[in-house]
Amino acid sequence: MVLSEKNYRQKIYAYTREQWQPLMDLIPEIEEALSFGEKGGGQKDPDGEMQMPYTIPAYVVTQFVDIVYEMPLMVSFDWPAWEEGRKMANDPDFDFDSVDIPTKCKLITAVIRNDRFADGALVRAFESGLILKILKSIHRQLENPLTNSTLPT
Repeated sequence: MVLSEKNYRQKIYAYTREQWQPLMDLIPEIEEALSFGEKGGGQKDPDGEMQMPYTIPAYVVTQFVDIVYEMPLMVSFDWPAWEEGRKMANDPDFDFDSVDIPTKCKLITAVIRNDRFADGALVRAFESGLILKILKSIHRQLENPLTNSTLPT
């Protein structure tokens, strides 16, 4: 399921801490992961046909995507044209606590969607620490009601 750009903020702010828990439970798994994916393809198959290289995401990455779709946190919007998100994602020093949770969900959406066009983009977002930074920032905002006063308890 995907959230509409018209009301995604209200829906995301309506999630309880219990609904966020499966995503928050991934934080230690991500921190402990030795790898987030591996390369496949790039060689000839048994029929002699050359396979294009591709990325095989690790289980924690697929769990993340499943949870994001199940909650749902995916937002329908023009992510390729979202310059603000591109700047956030490409700045290793960006302070994710400076943006609200719905904006972080839009960034998650953009990374997942981009992976469909740029194979391995999601795995690279895990490897760079981007996804972990976003999740930890969401966790801090869930734990600090002053940061997110509209979040239900």
